[in-house]
Order: sequence, then structure tokens, then C-alpha cells
Amino acid sequence: MLTNAWLDERRRPWRRERSTDDVPDRAEAEHSAELLADREHLLDLLSQLPPRRRAVIVLRFWCDLSVEETARVLDISTGTVKSQAARGLESLRLLATLDPAGIRAGNGEDA
Repeated sequence: MLTNAWLDERRRPWRRERSTDDVPDRAEAEHSAELLADREHLLDLLSQLPPRRRAVIVLRFWCDLSVEETARVLDISTGTVKSQAARGLESLRLLATLDPAGIRAGNGEDA
């Protein structure tokens, strides 16, 4: 329950929105479509991981929490966070190489 509450707080819109003085160029919008496709592909790969590995990967690398913070949120030891993160990243690499769609950066193609 604590994990869900924390994740809900991170998803709040005002945490994502950033005001800027400059309007983005149209070329950046085209590039963002490619990034969106990569993000959707990554989310698909994440959905194939076991729940605890997925939670560790998301908290460590998506939400940028430290090992200690991740351990506290998930109520597990720091060693478990480290091993689950290593195994999760290994699984994601394997899934990305097996998936024909592939993530641009992960399959050796130049952007």
C-alpha cells in the first residue's frame, strides 16, 4: 500500500510539467514521437518482468531512487534491491535482444 501511495504521488501532473521560456521546435516534436515509441516498447518489456523485479527497476531507474530508498519503499533489504536490479536489467537486455521490434539504442541501429 505504501508503494502504491508513493507511486501515485510521483504520477501527479504538476510534478511532470515544466514551464519554459521557449516553445519547442517542430523537429523536436517529431523526435518525441520516436521517444514515445521507445517508451511504449520499454513499458511492454517491463510488463514481462516478475512484479518485484519490475518494482525495483522502476523505482531505481525510472524514479531515480537510491538503493536504500528503494529498499525502504519496498520493505526489502538493500542486498535484495541490488540482486533484483541486476537480474531485472539482465532480463530486460535479453528481452530487448529477442524482441524483433527492439529499442533503437538497444539493437545496434543508429538513430
